[in-house]
Amino acid sequence: MAVLAESGSNPDVGLLYDINGLAKDAPRWFDRAMAFVGEYGLLLAMVLLVLWCWWSVRRRGGEDAVSSVAALVWAPLAAGLAVLVNIPIRGFVGRPRPFVDHQGLDVLVPGKTDFSFVSDHATITMALGVGLFVANRRFGVAGIGLALLEGFCRVYMGVHYPTDVVGGFALGTAVALLLSPAAMALLTPLTRAVERSPRAGWIVRSRAARGCGQDRALVPGARPSLENEERDLAA
Repeated sequence: MAVLAESGSNPDVGLLYDINGLAKDAPRWFDRAMAFVGEYGLLLAMVLLVLWCWWSVRRRGGEDAVSSVAALVWAPLAAGLAVLVNIPIRGFVGRPRPFVDHQGLDVLVPGKTDFSFVSDHATITMALGVGLFVANRRFGVAGIGLALLEGFCRVYMGVHYPTDVVGGFALGTAVALLLSPAAMALLTPLTRAVERSPRAGWIVRSRAARGCGQDRALVPGARPSLENEERDLAA
């Protein structure tokens, strides 16, 4: 892969220069904003999106609240596990950062000395996005969109090749999806036990949602008795 990266005919390098070339034409304030967004901002946005989804799920309640919260717990666990899997991959591939082998790049975040393939940022954001999609499709689509934007930012910043980003997307998706059945089998009973706890049950359902659920459970039993009384009076 390092040999391919040094080849001028490599389309990966050509796309790198095309995307990073946008940074040269942009105002410096915009480049500084993109550097912050690509390094920290989108990761923070993903965390806030996960918390927003959790708040929405617990407030709404419903029969799928337990499985949805379990999937939301799995999302950050999948991201962390994907990063651990990436450690030996990066060491095995040993691909230098783009600016090491290629001149003329506008590097917005200097000081990167580790290997380039696979992108940790792309891996983390895509794992979170796919985990969100398992929990809630609407939030998941937004999370995957943020992950795609993160990948673009990493190339724009001159710190990753496009294939580093694609590899991160593939790794994050694979870990989040392939291990999801086993993770859900472990996390769903745990989440259900938390829901039943009088002290920690608010983590899965809000008090209002649990109250509504109890009211709905009582109503079906009350209606037949009222209807029977009306039949008796009519008779």
